[in-house]
Amino acid sequence: MSDVSAAIKNWVPYRLSEMNDESFCRWLYTGDIAYTDPFFNDTIARCKKLDNNSRFLRSLSSIDILPLWAQSVESISPTAIIFHISRCGSTLISQLLGLQPANIVLSEVPFIDELLRKGFRENKMNETLPLVKAAITLYGTRRTTDQKQLFIKADSWHIHFYKELRSLYPNTPFIFLYRKPDEVINSQQKKRGMQAVPGVIEPALFGFDIEEIVHLPLDEYMARVIETYLQNFIAILKEDKLTMAVNYMEGALKIVNKIAEFTSITITEQEMQQMAERSGYHAKYPDQIFDENLIEQPVPAYLQKAFSLYHEIEKIRIGL
Repeated sequence: MSDVSAAIKNWVPYRLSEMNDESFCRWLYTGDIAYTDPFFNDTIARCKKLDNNSRFLRSLSSIDILPLWAQSVESISPTAIIFHISRCGSTLISQLLGLQPANIVLSEVPFIDELLRKGFRENKMNETLPLVKAAITLYGTRRTTDQKQLFIKADSWHIHFYKELRSLYPNTPFIFLYRKPDEVINSQQKKRGMQAVPGVIEPALFGFDIEEIVHLPLDEYMARVIETYLQNFIAILKEDKLTMAVNYMEGALKIVNKIAEFTSITITEQEMQQMAERSGYHAKYPDQIFDENLIEQPVPAYLQKAFSLYHEIEKIRIGL
């Protein structure tokens, strides 16, 4: 083990800081805490309770050092990246994959999102991409001898970074997970995500003009966002043979089996039994039994285009 790898063992960069027009990253000690929470933000919260992350200590470095330090660790290259349109089962899928000791699962890592969006805002993606790859390498450090695969669940808007991520990982399978648009809207009405509120995520990332969308009702705005996701899924599926579409309605266990086949990994019978048991509980609240009542309703006018795209991607998925 090199001096650098020993020094940063169980540490990850987790937050960007800007000081005097320079970019730095703060580091988080993870100890032996496994990355098994529904979201990586939850893992960060648990790690912050460790002594090494005392509020009296600040571990800071230049972001420019990330590619060099990433060379010192034994890391697993991404087995697959899961893209999704939000509220479509991606959290549960990542939770099920996380039950396999062989898998590291990174679920919506804030630091990766910060880097991608910083590169987009500053129009410096060429400079940013090596930092993104270095960050993923550091997060994918093999922490136990059992670990062999790395699954990344991207934030929903990261489909708009498809070209950049594909350039970093030309041979990595990409999974596209989606759901009926009205069901996504219904879930967002209960608790809205960042992408569902105009202006929280850079409008230009979706191809929006801020003046065009700022006064839209929230549901209509989210419908527009869903359209951009599905449009990208469709275009990419037609061109990129290392992609696969999966629909929420197929069921979590079937989707996991399809991902396993697509990525050539093996799931044991015992692991599948564990997954079957876990799939009966809420993805975001693992101690709560999952209960969902879906009510068929007429499709509102603002969702017509999203539904048209949904039916188009369905044809691709089932091979029509």
